[in-house]
Amino acid sequence: MASSSSSESPIHVVILPFMAKGHTIPLLHLTRLLFLHRNNLAVTIFTTHANSQFIRQSLHDTKASIIDLTFPQNFHPGIPQGVESVDKLPSQSLLVPFCKGTKFLQPEFDTILQSLWPNVSCIISDAFFPWSMEIASKLSIPRLEFDGCSNFAIIFYDVLMSQEFPVDSDDESFSVIPSLPSIKLTKNDTEPEFSNPQPGEHTDFYTEVFMAQRNSKGIIRNSFYELEPEFVDYWNKENSPKAWSIGPFCLAATKAVSCAEKPLWIQWLDEKLEKGESVLYVAFGSLAEITMEQLKEIAIGLENSGEHFLWVLRLPEPSNGDEFMSEFEKRVKGRGLLVKNQWVDQVGILSHGCVNGFMSHCGWNSVLENICESVPLLGFPITADQHLNARMVEEYFVIGVKVVTRNGSVRGFFDSECIENKVKELMDIESEKGKKMRKNVKKLNEKARNAMAEGGSSWRTLNLLIDEVICNKN
Repeated sequence: MASSSSSESPIHVVILPFMAKGHTIPLLHLTRLLFLHRNNLAVTIFTTHANSQFIRQSLHDTKASIIDLTFPQNFHPGIPQGVESVDKLPSQSLLVPFCKGTKFLQPEFDTILQSLWPNVSCIISDAFFPWSMEIASKLSIPRLEFDGCSNFAIIFYDVLMSQEFPVDSDDESFSVIPSLPSIKLTKNDTEPEFSNPQPGEHTDFYTEVFMAQRNSKGIIRNSFYELEPEFVDYWNKENSPKAWSIGPFCLAATKAVSCAEKPLWIQWLDEKLEKGESVLYVAFGSLAEITMEQLKEIAIGLENSGEHFLWVLRLPEPSNGDEFMSEFEKRVKGRGLLVKNQWVDQVGILSHGCVNGFMSHCGWNSVLENICESVPLLGFPITADQHLNARMVEEYFVIGVKVVTRNGSVRGFFDSECIENKVKELMDIESEKGKKMRKNVKKLNEKARNAMAEGGSSWRTLNLLIDEVICNKN
């Protein structure tokens, strides 16, 4: 139940989401949570013209205001004109140049911010906009950072930024902090820019991000206390600013409006449910770059596993595997369905009664969605914090397994036999391990929903965040 008093001054929160679906969607869910918790609250979201329609459609039934900024053009030779989101980049190697280019939004953002009424109470900024710290400091407006990672991942990165890597070998295991639960990591669980940083724009940019984080009034985490309590406590005891775990945000999402005709893939899942057939959902996010050679091995592994599967995939452009994929689709027709280069309602798929496994890149949003729908997970991490999340899934949450190469490494080329064996392991609901994974994920599902319910840990934490930081009542 929302709480407010008509005599209180209006609260005005500005939200600045990064131009990538995995960063934007959680903040749209957070917008709904803010309205749910306070009646006398205004929210203004800044975006760009090319991203505006998606945000407006997502929040059409709320009182949120959306302001479009003019995205800079021709600031980097590798970024084509008109590209205003990360998923449209020709290569993910352009991520940091894209992030740095967003600084050209700052003058227009600063001008509009100062003209808003009611006066802005707080700025909630994605971590990839460290420049938002400047105007926040200038106007004495608290900045809350949203980083979209787990508490565990951020602790690991924080430790890594302050000391040399503890091992030399890429696959030698080590513990991050001995006093915390033992999640064994390797160098291959991190990206080279963190495990072996070199002078240059990548290091410079991430240094800016961490500096802006240090100067913020708090960090918003899309997590909940009962999911990773030791890591929440460690961060808030040993680090600053304070981290506020107020998720999972996906539980604040509105149900998709039912269409006159269900999408093809939902119709297909309905047919599988009627026949009592179990389905593996396969998706690697909207930003994953997977070679055609690796996609072929995944395809063969799925085919040889004998499992039913729904595979949502992005094919490389231009694709040199069209003929292979066409033949593959013919061979698995009736048992497997491919959805190519389309945006789908992932929660809608995971919540379907016949979906009993999720093969995922282990982006943090996907991990939370899988927990909130009680589906065990097969981790196929690719980049960023995904390897750390996959470790959590297998070793800390014990709700899934992850792929490894023939020599046991977590990074490299994964052959079809590896894929086949891991798919079978995940989908074996009668094995002792399969039963344990499903039991654990159901327990976490209950804890997640309790945390978000009125009076739960995330509910209480968000109320405290609004009072202590946004309203400055402490």
